[in-house]
Amino acid sequence: MSTLVLKIGLTPVLILAASWAGRRWGEAIGGWLVGLPLTSGPIALFLALEHGTDFAAAAAAGSLGGALAQACFCIAYGRAATRLRWPFALALGSAAFAVAAGALQAAPLSLPVLLPTTLLALALALVLVPRGRLTSFDVLALPRWDIPARMAVATALVVGLTAAAPLLGPRLSGLLATFPVFATVLALFAHRLQGGAAAQQVLWGLLLGLFAFAGFFLALAVTIERVGIAGGFAIAIAAALAIQGGSLGMMRRARSGR
Repeated sequence: MSTLVLKIGLTPVLILAASWAGRRWGEAIGGWLVGLPLTSGPIALFLALEHGTDFAAAAAAGSLGGALAQACFCIAYGRAATRLRWPFALALGSAAFAVAAGALQAAPLSLPVLLPTTLLALALALVLVPRGRLTSFDVLALPRWDIPARMAVATALVVGLTAAAPLLGPRLSGLLATFPVFATVLALFAHRLQGGAAAQQVLWGLLLGLFAFAGFFLALAVTIERVGIAGGFAIAIAAALAIQGGSLGMMRRARSGR
């Protein structure tokens, strides 16, 4: 029940914050914010408290692999958004995520292999996903129902996608928990209302945020069995914040370069 309360209570708040940030500073900032493990991190804490550090370490490794699957999602959706409408782009992105997640579940990689593979996938995705350029015609006055609809859709997706996760084992649970629900909702609404370029901005920001996501779960997977739950999460949070600060500087430089 605790995880359900977390999902229902935290999800709309995060979507609200990311949507407001996107309107204030651009869609890429919204994607960058939801790249952090804002829900998967607390869920990992519940898993550790309920099932022990061994289970939590395995789930964290699965979540690190989820960053690789998210990179595949971003590449497929981002490139499709140049020409296709959002339902087709979403279908291609979801298929790419499913293929990557399925491959990782069938043949899980050890951490020394998974880490460089994930970082390489994220770096490649930053190159392959168009950054999107909005014109004055694209920037519209968004309807009042936009943000409430985002909050409702995201909450329904989070609860539905993770309801069966405890039955599927730690590795698959970690992978499923990393489906980019928040970024998908942000991208879909941006795509529908402002065009493919706005969705590409969301995804590009998400990719920068995923480096902190990967750092969090790598640190957790490596340390939680050695230093315990409190120490492992403290180290993981510190790693994520440090990396996220660096990615924000990178985003600012990229925006000033444009």
